[in-house]
Amino acid sequence: MAITLQFSKGHGTGNDFVLFADPDGQIDLTPGQIAAICDRHFGVGADGVIRAVRSRHLPEGAEALAEDDTAEWFMDYYNSDGSPSEMCGNGIRVYTRFLIDNGLVELENGDTLPIGTRGGVRDVQRNLTGFQVDLGRWKLDGGEPLVRARELPVARPGLGINIGNPHVVVALADEEELDSADLGYIPQLDPTPEDGANVEFVVPGEPLIKDGVGHIRMRVHERGSGETLSCGTGAAAAALATRYWAGNGAPNQWRVEVPGGTLGVRMWAAEDGEHVSLSGPAELVYDGELTV
Repeated sequence: MAITLQFSKGHGTGNDFVLFADPDGQIDLTPGQIAAICDRHFGVGADGVIRAVRSRHLPEGAEALAEDDTAEWFMDYYNSDGSPSEMCGNGIRVYTRFLIDNGLVELENGDTLPIGTRGGVRDVQRNLTGFQVDLGRWKLDGGEPLVRARELPVARPGLGINIGNPHVVVALADEEELDSADLGYIPQLDPTPEDGANVEFVVPGEPLIKDGVGHIRMRVHERGSGETLSCGTGAAAAALATRYWAGNGAPNQWRVEVPGGTLGVRMWAAEDGEHVSLSGPAELVYDGELTV
């Protein structure tokens, strides 16, 4: 059955999304419909689709409300191949912008909005430069698999990090290696994670630390979407991995350069363990209508 959607196209540092409002949870797109929307030749073109739905209308939303009963809105996020994803650091900032611009929530500078996701409730704060999201606790998870990527001559060890979704971060020797990697092909992990993983390739800045802030450059292949211009949770994972490798004395504040721009990452101690946050811009670029 064909569905007509009123949608917005938005992005966070080039990581782009199609967003639509379905407050009462009445629209269920199939994986095929989502893939068609995201197709860059025959559809709108995007790295993913985000449905704005009230938490009480989804089983996953009920879990979010059990965690925080003020998490009225749920970010129902899908990769470009139609598969669901736990979280998206760029997507949740763009989603917050969408809710504000469509009059679904009010959020002043300095205010915080709890949003339900499959990875748990995430708090998003509006500020003068965009939005900052508390990605919550992180953990080393997934070991140190070997990673093979097209145009990189040998396998490299990665570091598994989970920030509500799985990542494997790989350190490369220099800018030339980073630029030469062909991430149009899925990197191969050994052992292969059961649920897959986003894979980030990182090189340190020169210098690595300037004025107390760490600097790295990153490219990413996102599980279910391919290479994207940016990955918010991937930027956080890359900064965490680099700090881990750098050892004692490494900073808790980082600037991560991605092909689509620059993101800020900060780590701090909370009562339930160390948290990591992501900050950056979120823009809506146009509205439209389509039938799928």
